[in-house]
Amino acid sequence: MSKIKWRPGNMLYPLPAVLVSCGGTDGRKNMLTIAWTGTICSDPPMVYISVRPERYSYDLIKETGEFVINLTNKELSEVTDEAGVRSGRDMDKFEYFGLTPEKGELVYAPMIMEAPVSIECKVKDVIPLGTHDMFIANVISVFADEAYMDEDGKFDLRDTDPLCYCHGEYYTLGKKLGKFGYTVRKKK
Repeated sequence: MSKIKWRPGNMLYPLPAVLVSCGGTDGRKNMLTIAWTGTICSDPPMVYISVRPERYSYDLIKETGEFVINLTNKELSEVTDEAGVRSGRDMDKFEYFGLTPEKGELVYAPMIMEAPVSIECKVKDVIPLGTHDMFIANVISVFADEAYMDEDGKFDLRDTDPLCYCHGEYYTLGKKLGKFGYTVRKKK
């Protein structure tokens, strides 16, 4: 086996391609596409998003300290892509894309009703890192579309056909290979 050395870069893929929604105290609302997001801690539940300071949503999130991570899926793939190349300074993205802003428990940040999962977050810290600032946030509530609940009330994220971002391209999930710990259970 032979490996070729590349310059340092972001090669940790795939990542979820999400729509982050936010709103200002004056009623402004926006969404932006983000792939630089993930879990930081499970107890307390914490996540992060990384946003360029020049993005329109950056100031809205800084102003209120709130945002919603809306998981996307195959159905929202075109919206997810286009929302990432258009600015909320120039348009109302909810109106343009025909998406429904839904008031959740947060005061200013709307959820996207069409998203299979919406994760409401309150900013705990902002860390300037270079091209992006990282917003570390506490998860204060999670809303899941009941259409993806099974008869036992269990949510199955795979059924949503979640959208992933991988080195400039979008994908959905592939075949399930196992469940956490399956290698140990097989050996017993």
